[in-house]
Amino acid sequence: MTTPRPGTDVLTAEDLEFLRRPLHGFLTVAAGPVPPQPRPVWFEATDEGEIQLFSEPDALKVRRLTRDPRASIVVAAPVGERERWIAIAGRTTVATGGGPELARRLAARYWDLGDPVRAENLAGLLVPEPVRLVLRPETVRRYRF
Repeated sequence: MTTPRPGTDVLTAEDLEFLRRPLHGFLTVAAGPVPPQPRPVWFEATDEGEIQLFSEPDALKVRRLTRDPRASIVVAAPVGERERWIAIAGRTTVATGGGPELARRLAARYWDLGDPVRAENLAGLLVPEPVRLVLRPETVRRYRF
């Protein structure tokens, strides 16, 4: 068994390689219910080491993040692979620009957009125009077995 590596405040090249796979993340926002109730999300790790997500502008998580920007995301390797996870916590900003482009990139990563049903699903994700959520890591914890 491998010992967990110490936490840091940045994502490593190895972390980014893992996070660029089409995996689901589980997002938890502050100012939410107790106990916290994570939700599965699509996400993108940027070259700058930030995590981007998109959401409807009036979603509950957006309202909560506007009041309290703290959030965390946990991403784990799927069943059948060696155990591995990364947990990222930090402050999130809500950006009005770039949401539709991010939604298109992520839809292409997670879905076959050649499928007319999925193409129609994507069109539904773009109305109303999504906002972009940017999580800037303050702490990063990782585990690999």
